[in-house]
Amino acid sequence: MGSTALLALSVYLIVDFLELRAAGNTDIMLYQASWMWFEPLNIHLAVGVDGISVAMILLSSIIVFAGTFASWKITPLPKDFFLWLILLSTGVFGFFISIDLFTMFMFYEVALIPMYLLIGLWGTGRKEYSAMKLTLMLMGGSAFLMLGILGIYYHSGPDGHLTMNILEISANNNISHGWQYFLFPITFVGFGVLGAMFPFHTWSPDGHASAPTAVSMLHAGVLMKLGGYGCFRVAIFLMPFAANELAWIFLILTGVSVVYGAFSACVQTDLKYINAYSSVSHCGLVLFAILMLNTTAMTGAVLQMLSHGLMTALFFALIGMIYGRTHTRDIRLMGGLMKIMPFLAVCYVIAGMASLGLPGLSGFVAEMTIFVGSFQNDDMFHRVFTIIACCSIVITAVYILRVVGKLLFGPVQDKHHLELTDATWWERLSAVTLIVCVAGIGCFPNWINEIIRESFMPIIEVLTK
Repeated sequence: MGSTALLALSVYLIVDFLELRAAGNTDIMLYQASWMWFEPLNIHLAVGVDGISVAMILLSSIIVFAGTFASWKITPLPKDFFLWLILLSTGVFGFFISIDLFTMFMFYEVALIPMYLLIGLWGTGRKEYSAMKLTLMLMGGSAFLMLGILGIYYHSGPDGHLTMNILEISANNNISHGWQYFLFPITFVGFGVLGAMFPFHTWSPDGHASAPTAVSMLHAGVLMKLGGYGCFRVAIFLMPFAANELAWIFLILTGVSVVYGAFSACVQTDLKYINAYSSVSHCGLVLFAILMLNTTAMTGAVLQMLSHGLMTALFFALIGMIYGRTHTRDIRLMGGLMKIMPFLAVCYVIAGMASLGLPGLSGFVAEMTIFVGSFQNDDMFHRVFTIIACCSIVITAVYILRVVGKLLFGPVQDKHHLELTDATWWERLSAVTLIVCVAGIGCFPNWINEIIRESFMPIIEVLTK
């Protein structure tokens, strides 16, 4: 009931947001509210949303809804599991609505801490190792973020009038070029760790592989989007001069992430590791597009966050359902599942086609927008890296088609699999919800564009000053 109500409220928020925009409300952030939290440092509990925030809130609510049904029969300690899952979700939603740096950082930490217990207690395989590795690396990223936030705060206003309000900091434009050169890399790396940017990505595959189904869905579908969103909202918006000057360095790293992740997925035999390295590649595209610093590419970045969030959540849901029946994730030990569990097999094919960018599904819309926007930069450096990133499409097709062929078709490898059952009603509801959303974005992308279009104007304005 809670996840259903959350989804309904998110849909209502979308409708009301569009109505306010249609009525001519041009504020950067709508539904703003602020309460003094710690007066000596001028810290407020300040919240508000723009189009990007609203899109991320909708994505999060969809995945929480689908993840709840995908883990309907979680054992042991189901109440404890969903309690920690709710806490993780609270951190995610709080992060997306925060416009105060301290509040944003606090919710960022709230979203990270439950991951250790959710993986360490309810995970599989090397769950303690994976939980500890994930926690340590993301806390390392948090340390960079804390340094960046403190640096921004102490240069946030003239004459000592310091603030952590993102809108006020941008309006004051008080961070000198020299300090931007120092703070931008720190902040971008801090968020980039969570976005699985090379070479800080190694926590992600292990965390994905060991996490229970719903946690994998939220981990890849939502939590990794905090990195891209933070780069939008903090690193680029507040330090535009350094973003223009230093973006090329991180463009190289994200370009490596895109191609490296795709190649790594090709050599994996574990379904979760395949999807985990695929996530490194697709999340690399998000940061890659952000660093192109133009409206079209940034629109593609948001579309990619939505598309990847939905399709990777669908992948992990299906992998969890298949693993729950076959008790293996090794594709070499499976085959012929199309005739044994046709519903799950067809859903897996749809997820695969979305991942490799089939027209009519969300992956095609997102990737085309990214590459068209990236190629708008007319210098050779940006265009060469755009072409390199485009190569990931071919590599993605290789590992997706390989997995689909090996997993779903051909002879059955284990005769015990012939006795397996297809999806239950709650598993079907989870999968169908995500598929409808993937197809909805792929066939009707304009409604998303209407939501996010005006949100890029303040960012582009500060970048072009």
